[in-house]
Amino acid sequence: MRYLFFTNTPAHVHLYKHAVRSLRADGHEVLVLAREYTCTTDLLEWYDLPYEVYGYCDTSKHSLLSRLPAHYLRAIRQARRFDPDLIFGMGGYAAHTGAVTRTPTVLLIDSEPASFDHTISTPFARAVLTPNTFQKDLGENHYVFSGLKECAYLHPEIYEPNRSVRDRLGVGPDEPYVVLRLNAFGSQHDVGKAGITHEQCYQLIDRLSDDTTILVSDEGKNVNLEGVPARSFDLHPALMHDVLAEARLLIADTQTMVTEAALLGTPAIRSNSFVGDADMGNFIELENQGLIHNIAQFSDIVDVSTTLLHDDSIDEEWTRRRNDFLSDKTNLTELLVDVAMAHGHVGDLEAVRQFSQRMPSESKPPVGVGSD
Repeated sequence: MRYLFFTNTPAHVHLYKHAVRSLRADGHEVLVLAREYTCTTDLLEWYDLPYEVYGYCDTSKHSLLSRLPAHYLRAIRQARRFDPDLIFGMGGYAAHTGAVTRTPTVLLIDSEPASFDHTISTPFARAVLTPNTFQKDLGENHYVFSGLKECAYLHPEIYEPNRSVRDRLGVGPDEPYVVLRLNAFGSQHDVGKAGITHEQCYQLIDRLSDDTTILVSDEGKNVNLEGVPARSFDLHPALMHDVLAEARLLIADTQTMVTEAALLGTPAIRSNSFVGDADMGNFIELENQGLIHNIAQFSDIVDVSTTLLHDDSIDEEWTRRRNDFLSDKTNLTELLVDVAMAHGHVGDLEAVRQFSQRMPSESKPPVGVGSD
């Protein structure tokens, strides 16, 4: 078989990397089509995955929109040359390339707010997979699995933290540190959304730096840390999960990294304009299980951060909650390989069920952040 995977962001590389390796180890031909966006190709190189670049964009929305026609043209041309039997992706690039090349496509989606992308992509998919926390019906080919997309690379059966990353960071074996992650908000589904401002970033650093070391990961690379009691995350991006696993706390206005922290047992504070009554199902679930804080008002972040940093029971308690949450979750890499073997016909796979047959009551009772 010949399989084509689209990786439009760094998170997509992590999502598919183990499935790509597994399929190649079993003798299948695999190609990754990559968009040069932040560190996407850096990760593909690090993991030694076979890839071709179909386009570039920076972290501005204009950059993406202006390059779309050329992206599609190159992606379709490269797909035709590779001639895949099945395509995997997360939106329009994969779905439309599959439609033009008459190749069945499987989409994996986890963001409810991306309505426009859903509208233009899901009608062309043989199957659409989402976490069972997903709250939006995407049609008759919509199937759900137990877990989150990050279970493809942070499930306990796959990932083991490497504590030696502390040596690379230059922090002591017991030195607490906080990761402050700032999103560029350059994606299509980020239109009209915002997160932690530069001024608020400096306020956080000023208030927390007496208690902990602060590492800043700035996707847009716009925050000037000269003369500020914090430093940039300057390791290879492939090491970020090890860094998160050792962190005392993550504060972020992004989405994926907050979920990753939760699955690593690291307390996380998420603050952006997605937070609210219409928030995404996975973040509601993670907060219900006591793994993250969704905070709409910036003024609350410092108080919650200080409480978490001064709580000596945090490590043990969050590890327990994380293990409990993941105890019945799907190893998504295994599922993706099964989907590939089934040529995208997922209806008979035991690990999935149609969206219309999902059971909202499957989720564990909420424990509430900061409680037992």
